[in-house]
Amino acid sequence: MSTRPEVSLAQRKRQLVATELTEAALQLLALRGFDAVTVDEIATTAGVSKRTFFRYFASKEDVVVQFLADMGADMRAELAARPAGERPSEALLHAVSVPLSLCGDHAERALPVVRLILRTPALLARFLEHEARWREELTEELGARLGLDPEAELYPRLAAGMAVAAFDTVLHHWSGDGEEAEDPTVLIGRAFAVLAPALDRETG
Repeated sequence: MSTRPEVSLAQRKRQLVATELTEAALQLLALRGFDAVTVDEIATTAGVSKRTFFRYFASKEDVVVQFLADMGADMRAELAARPAGERPSEALLHAVSVPLSLCGDHAERALPVVRLILRTPALLARFLEHEARWREELTEELGARLGLDPEAELYPRLAAGMAVAAFDTVLHHWSGDGEEAEDPTVLIGRAFAVLAPALDRETG
């Protein structure tokens, strides 16, 4: 008798618990500040035990780190899925727009979390680490798309760096202290309108 349905059910249950823990942690941290929230409170809010929390995450900081890692994975996957003949500026715009679109669609929940990350020194440091990793991943993917070796050609790394810089600029602008945050997908579109002429020049 096959055990595949049981494995699938277990995986779905695990993902559900991880999602509930992530949601509870991010919202509590955003509401009260990183230092004020305990793992016990996160576990209680998610309806699980502290022991269960540590099966999924090593620390409350780890929850945020995983959130950031997922953003990078989404960007790389989107870039890989773009049509082969698409202009680099269009492909990169779609890639970095994925997490920004999610932020814009769920602004009430996402905005406090983004502000938490950017305004908490320990979390900002981890965010910058992930941005560096995203640049490398987008560099590799873009090089493969264009048939360019990132070690021999400037373009893939430079273009990926420009895309991540635009993403970073938009995220900071969107999460500023203005009364009404502008849609981040609109902001990234404006940023790429500036970058597109440079990104779409001859890449050879």
